[in-house]
Amino acid sequence: MENGKQAAAWFRGTYHAIKAQIQRVIVGQEEVVEQVLVSVCAGGHALLEGVPGLGKTLLVRTLAQALHLNFARIQFTPDLMPADITGTNILVESETGARTFAFRPGPVFTNILLADEINRATPKTQSALLEAMQEHAVTVAGKRYPIEPPFWVLATQNPIEQEGTYPLPEAQLDRFFFKILVGYPSLEELREIVDRTTGAETPHAEAVADKETLLRMQQLVREVPIARPVQEFALKLIVATHPGSEYAPAEVNKYVRYGSSPRGAQALILASKVFGLLDGRYNVAREDVQRALKPALRHRILLNFEAEADRITADQVLDAVWAHVSKTEGEPIKV
Repeated sequence: MENGKQAAAWFRGTYHAIKAQIQRVIVGQEEVVEQVLVSVCAGGHALLEGVPGLGKTLLVRTLAQALHLNFARIQFTPDLMPADITGTNILVESETGARTFAFRPGPVFTNILLADEINRATPKTQSALLEAMQEHAVTVAGKRYPIEPPFWVLATQNPIEQEGTYPLPEAQLDRFFFKILVGYPSLEELREIVDRTTGAETPHAEAVADKETLLRMQQLVREVPIARPVQEFALKLIVATHPGSEYAPAEVNKYVRYGSSPRGAQALILASKVFGLLDGRYNVAREDVQRALKPALRHRILLNFEAEADRITADQVLDAVWAHVSKTEGEPIKV
């Protein structure tokens, strides 16, 4: 157990060093920064949703600087083609005059890939990311090209603009570890943003970690034990999102078409392990599961038309799920 405590202390110290560098550039957005870092520590991709101008792109670029990782950005537009993401074969001529095809890698071959405004590209182009996100490899002209780890896709999308956008299919949404909602800054935070960005000097992040550190953090997360009762509780939360299940509350049966997939259970458990380590524990508590519940599952619940008519959000449904399962388990309800 002492080794576990030491590992948790190292993990927590490294995490806070990375977070401190990000906060030199990013003002406020504590929860957003935390959830992005949790996704990275767990080795998962993240979808950031918010209106333009809230610093989503700057956050991802700053994260790459703090981690000393290769960074690439793709601005998704309706005319973007799959080859613009994965790469393509080009005809090259050798010194002897022989002509052969050579693979030119696309921007997906990096460590941190920013997919900016991902919902502006056509479904065909969006699907080019599916294999990379799941398999960490792309296939071009029948040949498979692996992407060197670590590799994350951090995508952004604008929730208010509908013209010229293509909603992400459920299969691609499910591949995102977290869906993170980016809100407006407060008055004090806005004042600090203006002070930092309109002066003579612009703050920047310094590298405090590297690939090996990140891979070690990912491995440590998977080694954290989880007690069987806590795991069972987390899995009941997943089942409770399925309409008609024995654990589903009335809100799920009324407003949900489809609940979370098994991939949601994996994300919930891994994120809970990260939150446990951040609290200095080498184990998982139910409070950790609660912190991971909404970002891990809000994009994995498909609501029906009745929910839209009643203006019910996925987060409200998850609050009901937590309250219902906690009550049946005899636990205090904290929403």
